[in-house]
Amino acid sequence: MEKPEALLRIRELIELIRHHNYLYYQQASPEISDYSFDLLLKELESLEKAFPEFLDPNSPSQRVGGEITKVFKSVKHKYSMLSLDNTYSEEELIDFDNRVNKLLGEPYEYVAELKIDGVSISLTYKSGKLIQAVTRGDGVQGDDVTVNVRTIQSIPIILDSSSFPEEFEVRGEIYMPRAGFDMMNRARAEDGEQLFANPRNATAGTLKTQDSSIVAQRPLNAFFYNLMGDGIESESHFDRLNLLKSWGFRVSDIRTKAKNISQIVDFVEEINQSRSQLDFDIDGVVIKVNSIRQQEKLGFTSKSPRWAIAYKFKAEEAVTRLQSIVYQVGRTGAVTPVANLEPVLLAGTTVKRASLHNADVMMALDVRVGDFVHVEKGGEIIPKITSVDFSARHTESLPEKFIEFCPECGTQLVRSEGEAAWYCPNDVSCPPQIKGKLEHFIARKAMNIDSLGEGKIEVLFDQDLVKNPADLYSLTFDMLLGIEKVIPGDEGKAMRRVSFREKTVENILQGIENSKRVPFERVLFALGIRHVGETSAKKLARHFGNIEALMAARYEDLVSVDEIGDKIAGSVLSYFSDTKNIEIVNKLREAGVIMHAEQGVLTGVGVLQGKVLVVSGVFNKFSRDGIKQSIEQNGGKVSSSISSKTDYVLAGENMGPEKRRKAEDLGVKIISEEEYLEMIG
Repeated sequence: MEKPEALLRIRELIELIRHHNYLYYQQASPEISDYSFDLLLKELESLEKAFPEFLDPNSPSQRVGGEITKVFKSVKHKYSMLSLDNTYSEEELIDFDNRVNKLLGEPYEYVAELKIDGVSISLTYKSGKLIQAVTRGDGVQGDDVTVNVRTIQSIPIILDSSSFPEEFEVRGEIYMPRAGFDMMNRARAEDGEQLFANPRNATAGTLKTQDSSIVAQRPLNAFFYNLMGDGIESESHFDRLNLLKSWGFRVSDIRTKAKNISQIVDFVEEINQSRSQLDFDIDGVVIKVNSIRQQEKLGFTSKSPRWAIAYKFKAEEAVTRLQSIVYQVGRTGAVTPVANLEPVLLAGTTVKRASLHNADVMMALDVRVGDFVHVEKGGEIIPKITSVDFSARHTESLPEKFIEFCPECGTQLVRSEGEAAWYCPNDVSCPPQIKGKLEHFIARKAMNIDSLGEGKIEVLFDQDLVKNPADLYSLTFDMLLGIEKVIPGDEGKAMRRVSFREKTVENILQGIENSKRVPFERVLFALGIRHVGETSAKKLARHFGNIEALMAARYEDLVSVDEIGDKIAGSVLSYFSDTKNIEIVNKLREAGVIMHAEQGVLTGVGVLQGKVLVVSGVFNKFSRDGIKQSIEQNGGKVSSSISSKTDYVLAGENMGPEKRRKAEDLGVKIISEEEYLEMIG
């Protein structure tokens, strides 16, 4: 075939394949068989291989992926992806309607749509071509997953219509249909791979997969629900959905317009009754004011739009038999009872286990082996037992007695006054406690040694190479190279092999070396002192300045620190009274781990010394957490509410009107991000 003829046929095939893709994914009315479609695609691939100069990066053949992404770049959203207020009750829906009515003071209507249970995505198009796909992230910025999203067949890469603006954004939800999820998990089980817990987790994990060819093989789909940008003629949300559909985007037809909240309540009830018949998961219905002008008039709070609300369905419930109760030991020594259940289908997944939390919960439920129990998914993720069917209880059943000795090391359990949990006090040689402390130490918010994840800590512990965090800094290349171990899977999960090859060992040692630069406040959190979380570790690090001063602190010194109470103070004193912990700290310091705060972050140091600031809105130079950290690094204190003690309100875009009103009423100075930057130099 000559070049002109090949180019003509390639263009013809691209248009044909796009047309049939649209009919299959958007219209659900294919005109040709899958076999015929595959023949067209194979012909296109063959021609593009023979004439590589005609290969278009937007060709349908390129949806197979293959590009490797080592790091997903963080991208700031042009329009913030705020979360929605939500409710579980009809009364709160009516309250929402009353607020809308009061604020608008004019006729309005609603649009109600399905709340798809997936991963939110924002797509940007220029000149009709997809140029960027970004996850929600923290609402201000998210991860660029364009390479992976381009492999999803139902998402258009090039638009056929010519009526779209030069640039616009479209928001939607990427999800995994139930049938595709089940088929994928069956294949993973046959291959001995770990199973995904539910479709939402599978979707989130797939979108962050580094190899886009793997993403292309996963059964992802998408629905779109919002159109944003300049030059969009449609003045109502419902019309914009229709516009998106006409451009080739997949928009759910299960939606309605309503003149009043009563019609919305009817629609919600109808969806709740029929949602089990859908081939994908939803967790509610989203209600929006239809008029774009009225949406703009209603505006936003600091967290969510005033013109929308999500009605969330209550967790599904099932009844099943409790087969046995086992006890698990956490890193702090807390012992948690877990119920093994007769497998039951609940909210699209098979549930086999449920937490019983602690001895008090077990007693309150009066749960016994052999009972029929009611199980629901809290937040549709974590199963829990809510009640017992006493009418079905066997007359000879005996009350369940909480264990007295640790199931892992045999040590007698203890329970502190005022606490619900029983603890194993043997934090020296109780295996799950030691492994838990090590896993906590390497966690992202602690020392961030991610190269030691995926079961490697368990292998190092079992090989007697690491028994405490300080041991990590004594590891060498020769000690690690060649280690292999098969780790049995938990219930429902396949076994996996962990191998320490040359590159793996290099990454581990580099990760450990990099951790020596982690700030003192995170090192203190990483030590795993009971009750000392991220915030309290930060307070202690900035108040005392170094580990020596903290170890020498008395009870009175500790409780004088802002937000440090009796429980934390007692825990810190107990930790540093143990010579084994002192030895670990000394070894970490000798290894080069930072044990002092930088001068600029010490309490009382900086231009904002003694100043109290309240933060509201969205900022250009900082993330929400970043600007709070900046305030603290400059000696200031961040408060969540405005009072007479507030010195400044730092206002970003979409500042909450209630906070503005309160600041003005109290005479508190409102400063912009630019003024703040000038203030701190």
